[in-house]
Amino acid sequence: MVIAITKGLSLAKGVYQDRGLRMRELRKSGKKIIGYICLYPPVELITALGMIPFRIFGDMNETITAADQVSTTVVCPFLRSIMDLALKGKFNFLDGVVGAHTCDIGAGLILQWRDFVKSPNFSHLLDVPHTDHAPAVDYFEGQINSFKRHLEEFAGQQLTDDKLAKAVELHNRQRKLVRQLYDLRKPDPPLLTSMENLEVLVALFSLPVEEGNELLENVIEEVKERKDKPDKKKARLLVWGPVFDNTSLYELIESAGASVVVDDTCVGTRAFWADVKPPYDLHSLAQRYLVDLKCPRTYRQSEPSELKKNYDKDLESRFDYIKKAVNDWKVDGAILQSVKYCDTHGYEVPNLRHYLDGLGIPSLYIEHDYSERSLAPIKTRVEAFVETLG
Repeated sequence: MVIAITKGLSLAKGVYQDRGLRMRELRKSGKKIIGYICLYPPVELITALGMIPFRIFGDMNETITAADQVSTTVVCPFLRSIMDLALKGKFNFLDGVVGAHTCDIGAGLILQWRDFVKSPNFSHLLDVPHTDHAPAVDYFEGQINSFKRHLEEFAGQQLTDDKLAKAVELHNRQRKLVRQLYDLRKPDPPLLTSMENLEVLVALFSLPVEEGNELLENVIEEVKERKDKPDKKKARLLVWGPVFDNTSLYELIESAGASVVVDDTCVGTRAFWADVKPPYDLHSLAQRYLVDLKCPRTYRQSEPSELKKNYDKDLESRFDYIKKAVNDWKVDGAILQSVKYCDTHGYEVPNLRHYLDGLGIPSLYIEHDYSERSLAPIKTRVEAFVETLG
């Protein structure tokens, strides 16, 4: 597979449509592939040790059957989809898998993988604190150090400071390029559609970081120069929520007459907005992944030392970055989406809607079961919501 390309969007679409293709090629060439679930495993450690991180997603078009053998049906359908694909052998190109305690079901998934999936032969679970206080950062640094030692043992080599610094620079470079990609959606109309943007992001999670960076550079250049720009829509929307790795929801929204110009999801801005800051050590990784990464699973109090909570200040502490996105991308409304049984995001919705109301931003909450068929009944609600913004 050659990454020297002239049409980055076409390559991104191809990778999006077959995410495992490049990984299978690299594994045949002797590379080790480490799959990771959620955003909390520090991918820099994997890259620094000469292995390739691969973000594990489910499949909205695959009916869940095999996962029924090991999990109840009333849990996160996204995580059930991952386990279903694993049991069906869809991730057999992986040499290892790492997850994090983002929620109880997420933590249990790694244990299920270890016990029921025949491959891979490396698995690791990071215990991630649910607050961002200084002692929590120190604890998470210890968890990252434990992960590092486990990876070193598996890779058969030591992680040097120089290797870590080079890996951090590569991943920070990718984050910077993604932010430049999102800047192309600030004009009205945006210079690329939300579907194209998501295809690029999913491709990044499916390629070695160096190849992903080259892809981004090609896409940015192509989008700036192309003549076939997207049409202007009647409203500019922000989409919020957990994993959404399929273009179907964005196609639905765009067909309803709105442009999704920015997002706050763990496939979008949430994954790329925060850099690892110098010095490039384990404490900096802990700071980036626990404090700077904005996810509802971590509680953020405006003043950790205060015994009495201040609701308005705490809202601002949690959501001020969303206010900036609303202003920078000139957002007219927000669609808050979540998968069924995701308490982490579901419990966040009332506070977020209150905060958006204070900004004068209308919002619509939708819930689905991580399948394309579950989006059909939502279409009318999205169309009605967009009409109110016109």
